[in-house]
Amino acid sequence: MTTATRITISALVNKPVAHVWKIWTEPAHITQWNAASDDWHCPKAENDLRTGGTFSSTMAARDGSFSFEFGGVYDDVQLHKRIAYTMGDGRSCEILFTTENGATRVVESFDAETQNSVDMQRSGWQAILDRFKKHAEANG
Repeated sequence: MTTATRITISALVNKPVAHVWKIWTEPAHITQWNAASDDWHCPKAENDLRTGGTFSSTMAARDGSFSFEFGGVYDDVQLHKRIAYTMGDGRSCEILFTTENGATRVVESFDAETQNSVDMQRSGWQAILDRFKKHAEANG
């Protein structure tokens, strides 16, 4: 068995952890930030945030040319601290939320897939995380 390459990205969000958690987990907010670029969007998100719960986000090109479902099952949810999940294709992801001088550090680690380069995956996920940071800081 081969071990998947693990990719880690992070962002420092200048908001308290309770606010950051809310923006990360509420579908009404997820649809506002969950895209890697302006020509993509997330028209629909569902989130049952509990261990054993499921989530799904529709990722779609704004021009309607392509869309896919990104989802999985939560393996562990620790309020304001940690979210771990298994994606639909079996890869795992962990997000840690830690307080840093009144701000919140979000660190996301995930198993790379084999279709795209590690650099491409890192930059795509980081772009989404950067949009999350911008949305979280601008709202509330």
